Amino acid sequence: MKEIRIKDARLQQAASEGMDAFVEVFVNAINEAIEGQLTTETMSELNSDQITLLAYSILRDEVMDGGFVQLIHNGYGPFIFKNPFAKAIKQWGLRDLSKLIYNAHSLYIKYGAEIEKECTDEEFMALFEQYEEFDEMDDAFVENEEDWTNMVAVYIDDHIENFAVIEL
Repeated sequence: MKEIRIKDARLQQAASEGMDAFVEVFVNAINEAIEGQLTTETMSELNSDQITLLAYSILRDEVMDGGFVQLIHNGYGPFIFKNPFAKAIKQWGLRDLSKLIYNAHSLYIKYGAEIEKECTDEEFMALFEQYEEFDEMDDAFVENEEDWTNMVAVYIDDHIENFAVIEL
């Protein structure tokens, strides 16, 4: 396992900036440790909590930017839906997000192959109208993202040793 190290001063600064900054310190440290390359090989160097945190970060960034259609089109469908991500976040206490992921998984199975196809920018924009079934899920994510990110931050804080070694 890779040892992720975070300076306590940086962590204290991030905590004073808010939950988003606190979570990002860990995400950035994990990404730095794997040199920004999330592969089968680098995932084997991380523990399940670290991988779950990266998955949450990707999910949040993609869905907040362009919804589940963008997440799937950008190739993250298998990482989110074909791994035990929904189960892991349920264990973190994010039951509603877990339910949302399971619901989106059903649509991913139904439409994923079509959404993942290479396409022009115009064709990509048309996907949002073509797959409106994701709209309610996108809205639910956006409405709850702040609470869920706060819950992730609390989980990290309560299990900090699973994410990084904090150095003075």
